This record gives sequence, C-alpha cells and structure tokens, in this order.
Amino acid sequence: MGKRRKARECALQVLFQLEFNSTDPEALIRRYWEYQKVTEDVREYGNWIIEGIRAHTREVDAAIQSASVNWRIPRMAVVDRNILRISVFELLFEKTLVPAIVINEAIEIAKKYSGEEASLFINGILDAVRKTLEAGNDSSKEGADGKKRRFSKTGKKPAGTRN
Repeated sequence: MGKRRKARECALQVLFQLEFNSTDPEALIRRYWEYQKVTEDVREYGNWIIEGIRAHTREVDAAIQSASVNWRIPRMAVVDRNILRISVFELLFEKTLVPAIVINEAIEIAKKYSGEEASLFINGILDAVRKTLEAGNDSSKEGADGKKRRFSKTGKKPAGTRN
C-alpha cells in the first residue's frame, strides 16, 4: 500500500471517529496517531487531510452537495461522506495530483470500507465535482477569505509525500 493510500485510510478513520466524538478533536487525533505504526510521511499527509477538511468543511461540503442531486450530506453514510470529503479536499487543494488518481483512490477505499455500491455512488459524485472544477465554474476553489489555496493556509504541503 502506498503512503498516500495509507494516509487517506488513516484520515478516514479519524474523521469517522470525529463524527461521533468531537468534544476534544486534538486529543482524539493525538491518541489515534499514538497507536498507529506509520511513517512520518503518512502521519504528515494524514494530518494535512484531517486539518484541511476541518478548516474547509464548508467549501468541501458545498462542492459535494452541488454534485449530489438527490442526496443531502447528512443523509449519506458516514464512511461514504468522509471518503467524499477526503477526495474533494484533495481535488480542491492538492493540485499536483491528477484528478483520476484521486477518484480511483476513493473508489478503492470505498470498496474496502463501504462496498461496491458505495464505490459507484462515490465515483459518480466525484466525477461531477471533477467536471465542475475543470469547467472552472466552482467558486469553492477559493478559500472563505477569497484567496486561492494550493495546499493549506500556510501554503505548505507535507514534505516527502508521493502518490
């Protein structure tokens, strides 16, 4: 398994936990990493995803909602919702990855953690988000402050990460 795949799966597990226990997110995240035997690269990229989603939830969810015609985000399965958040966050803020790679990773993670039917649902939503972004019609490419962001508020991408 690649480093980014592992980081995405770790981020999914943390985001899942945060859905049910958000009283002290920093402690939950810290405890999670204490018990994971992963490289620093995986931890950095996983944290970048987690913190990025926490900082940009409105933008990420708006992109998902605009692509999901008959599904409201709160009604989506928790695992599916968070796989979508991870992938849409990467589509919006990780410009070095080809969108097809991000979508394929999401499909594979969905098959592992949710099921074949969920992977089809996720593929459809992410393809719609991708098309919107490619058409340049998505205002969520900008942060709430109107500034375009490539990786994070600091503009830094975790060091040493590869796909």
